[in-house]
Amino acid sequence: MGNLRGLFIFSRICEKIALICEWIQVAQSKQKSYADNRRRDLELEKGDLVFLRVAPMKGVMRFEKKGKFNPRYIRLFEILERVGNLAYRLILPPAMKNIHNTFHVSMLKKFVHDPSHILSNEPLDLKVNMTYEESPIQILDRKDQVLRNPSIPLVKVLWKNHTIEEASWE
Repeated sequence: MGNLRGLFIFSRICEKIALICEWIQVAQSKQKSYADNRRRDLELEKGDLVFLRVAPMKGVMRFEKKGKFNPRYIRLFEILERVGNLAYRLILPPAMKNIHNTFHVSMLKKFVHDPSHILSNEPLDLKVNMTYEESPIQILDRKDQVLRNPSIPLVKVLWKNHTIEEASWE
């Protein structure tokens, strides 16, 4: 009788395991369909310009920014040749001579040129430590920020070397 009961329990466990495996399979196929809808195969050719993705590392400061403000992609590089199905060899500058010049397609982001996007090239007075001094040009607006009892006067300031959209309340 005890052997029959053990066999019954074992068969119930096997049924539960099969049910769980089926649920996992359904979840995996659902996630795969979501990922496949978003996936785009990146086809690049010799001479195309791409951004190179850099992996964020905890505590490492790149380009004077730390943490979540670290740049995810760095400057433009030209593709020298295609290596295999998913790898590309890039032309790297002499300053990056210690880095291997072949990268997987997932580390690259294609540069799309937008002719309507024109940058103004105004010279900045950069200091030795690559900083510049902000100076106000004009007050655009005034308002009073009312808290419970006090009222704080605020002004919207247009800064030198910034556009009107970048004006800030001070």
